[in-house]
Order: sequence, then C-alpha cells, then structure tokens
Amino acid sequence: MSTVRVRTRQLGDFTLHAIESGMQRLDGGAMFGVVPKALWEKRIPADERNRIPLALRCLLVETPDALVLIETGLGNKENAKFLDIYGVDNAATDGSGHPDRLQEAIAGLGFAMDDVGVVIDTHLHFDHAGGNTFRDAEGQVRVSFPRAAYHVQAGEWEWAHRNNERTSASYLPHNYEPVMAAGRMNLTDGDREIVPGVSVMRTPGHCPHHQSVVLRSGGETACFLADVIPTFSHLPLPWVMGYDVEPLVSLESKRALLSTAVDERWLLVSTHDPETAWGYVADGDKGVRLEEAG
Repeated sequence: MSTVRVRTRQLGDFTLHAIESGMQRLDGGAMFGVVPKALWEKRIPADERNRIPLALRCLLVETPDALVLIETGLGNKENAKFLDIYGVDNAATDGSGHPDRLQEAIAGLGFAMDDVGVVIDTHLHFDHAGGNTFRDAEGQVRVSFPRAAYHVQAGEWEWAHRNNERTSASYLPHNYEPVMAAGRMNLTDGDREIVPGVSVMRTPGHCPHHQSVVLRSGGETACFLADVIPTFSHLPLPWVMGYDVEPLVSLESKRALLSTAVDERWLLVSTHDPETAWGYVADGDKGVRLEEAG
C-alpha cells in the first residue's frame, strides 16, 4: 500500500491533489541568495552540509476536460553520486516496482499513467521535469505519460539548449529530449490557456522563460508558483534565490504575482516548501504574510 502523502482539496469544479513526490536537499545559501544565514536558518534549518530540506511537490488536477499534471518531480534516472550530492529521497515506498513516488501516488489515486492528458513543465530543471521520463527495468528511458501533451515555453526549450557554465548542471537532456522525440512536447509562446480553466503565466527571473500555472474554477483561483517563490519562506520580496539567473527580474515577477494574489484571494501552491503545500497571502506589517489553508 502506498504511503506517499497526498493532500486533496476542491477548487470549484476542480479536484487538486498535491503529491509529495519526494525530498531533496540544496545549499541554503544558494536557496536564499544575499539573505544572511542568521535570518534564513530561523525559517528552514540547515544540515551539517549546509543543505535545507525541499519538497518535490507536484499537482495533479482533475478538471472536467482533462487530467492535468503540473510538474513531474525528479524522476528515477540519476546515479548514486547525484542522489547524495542533492540529498534526494524519492524512491517508491510500496514495493510495487513503480519508478518513483510520483507514479506510485498517481496509481494510488486510481489513475493509470495513460490517463494523464496534459503535463505542464514550469521549466526544465532536473528537479521539476525529471519525472517527464523514467528508466525502465531494462535500463531504457521512456516517456512517463505517453498519451499526454506536454507543455513548456518555447523560450525555455531554447534556453535549455543554450547551456553555459552557469546553467548546464540544471538541464539534463534525458528529462525532455525523449518527450520531443515522441512527438509529445508542445512549445508555448507566452501566457495562454492550455485547457479550460488551466492557464500558464510567464513569471521570469529564475530562468528567462519560467512559467507558473493559474487554475480557475467556480469563481476560485489557485496558482502553482514553481520557482518564482520556491518556498513560503521566500515571500519577502528581496528573498530571491542565488540560483536565479535574473534576480531583479525575479523580484518584479514576485511583486506582481503577490499583489494579484492578495487582491484576488488566490490559493498559492508551493513546489518546494518542506511543510506547507498551499496557503493564501494577505498584507501584513512587513509585506505579505501567509495564511495556511489546511
């Protein structure tokens, strides 16, 4: 029996399943950029290697039109050295042979991988798009959701293929090239609706063509943040990751998104927060503050 944690709630006619597809540990200084350790460690304590725990959270959305998966976690294709460096813990828990916890959780919810009709990659970094594909028992890399239409910004696809010394470690071709080769990758240009009520919205900064996902149903709105605000500890505007290639652009993306989220009462869904899957934000004395949503 699966022990993967899944949190479920309604958003209008949509059913949202926040799937805890594993954990990783990244350097706390890199995660908080110019913010001093004395400040950020009060929110997320570091281990003896200065790494902080980060969720690999994905969102499965049941809509009247399609079963939509937002992000795919890290996958099962990396070697032991990689898993140690990044503190990855995402192996399946039920002994059933699933390649990772994401696929285990989807099966535990009663769905087959073929049932997923849409996959949205917010960007193509290994901890967000690694589960696009998986390594099977024979060692072959296969598309995880073979009937799904995958979506990513065209600019992100191009950026992933213009790697330099600063960015190359984040982009691993076996996470996305097989999807394109199978004819399942769709390159999106700017903000647009993917299926009714599910839209992508560019939130650049972490990478130039990063996108978040906005869900609207029954008068309610949710936003899957991805790395524009990687954890709820990053709500203060200047708390921007050292990983971001355009940190001042990230600042403005955050400012615009949080202003709208406060004004329109958006439910915000976090990719990496180690404890809190989702919440609302409201104005506080020192910027916005989180109101947990259960």
